Amino acid sequence: MTVWGYLEDHWSLLVLLVGMAVVLFSDIHLERRMIRRIAAANIMMFLYSVSCYAEAYLGDQPEYNVLRPILSAFNYSFITFIFVTIIMIMYPDQKLYLFFPAVLNAVLCFVSIPTGIVFSIDKNNHFQRGILGYLTYFINGLYLLYVILKMLLNSRSHKEELSMVVFLSLTSVLCLIIPLFSSDSTSHWFNMTIAVDVIIYYVFLLQQFTKKDPLTKLLNRQSYYSDAEKYAEHITAVVAIDINGLKKINDREGHEAGDTALRELAVCFGKAADRRQRVYRIGGDEYVILCVGDPESEVLSLIDRIRQEVSGTPYTCSVGYAMKTEDSTLDKLYQLADAMLYEDKKQYYEKTGKDRCKRRT
Repeated sequence: MTVWGYLEDHWSLLVLLVGMAVVLFSDIHLERRMIRRIAAANIMMFLYSVSCYAEAYLGDQPEYNVLRPILSAFNYSFITFIFVTIIMIMYPDQKLYLFFPAVLNAVLCFVSIPTGIVFSIDKNNHFQRGILGYLTYFINGLYLLYVILKMLLNSRSHKEELSMVVFLSLTSVLCLIIPLFSSDSTSHWFNMTIAVDVIIYYVFLLQQFTKKDPLTKLLNRQSYYSDAEKYAEHITAVVAIDINGLKKINDREGHEAGDTALRELAVCFGKAADRRQRVYRIGGDEYVILCVGDPESEVLSLIDRIRQEVSGTPYTCSVGYAMKTEDSTLDKLYQLADAMLYEDKKQYYEKTGKDRCKRRT
């Protein structure tokens, strides 16, 4: 067991982990919390690889070594903590109690050193499963089931986001299933799979920054232009939305209050839209929803849902829409929707008697 031997076995993994560390160190896009979690996953994968290398070396020895069961307990614990950390990366708003099954798994694995309830190493240095021998796989399976349920609950997410979660879930499932049918050490491919998954998801997150508005997390103007071309044949309607009175909020309460209004209403629009309705912030307090394949009845239902969601906030908005015809272009649809929005805004100010500082307030 030497450092060189470890490097020979895990060189590719180390290149990935070190490269990821360099990228994270210079990252200016991700939240600090996200960077810490990715860094934690990388550190655990490194420690897991070292522990697996040492445990595999001791497992090849003819004589029993007291360190081997300790390393085995570490390995079983690391696998679960790596999985739950990946979940925390994919779904950042999870509570820390999500770690409870991982902690329970670790406790039982270390209790197994004197009791053998999960595994044991006999005097001939042979590994044997105990009565809870598949505990780690069961708990990891629960975590994967949790991810799948989260994915289904978030079914309003865009197709590319669902595809990424499905990909990560499938590769994680393979990490669980293959060891059950392999007599060889699988730590190498496990580490590589998880490391590659983290890097792929990191690239995916950066890609989202180029597509989304940093304030509201909705799709941005560039995404609007891109999707307008991509879905040109399938867009059936355009919905235009504008916040009422944003300038007064900025003037009276400050731009931070204005940003809060933009964020809260963006959440309302996102909740109101379904998977075929893509929501964009195209500038200032202006939002657009592209409806793909929706009939007018569904577009009207969307507008009703928007008004219902917004009614639960201290803000208001004006809405307009236009349905596609045979000779209409997207620009024409937007102009028609914008004209209807302007009339809606005009009626709002007439009913409330409020002053209009400009057309877009």
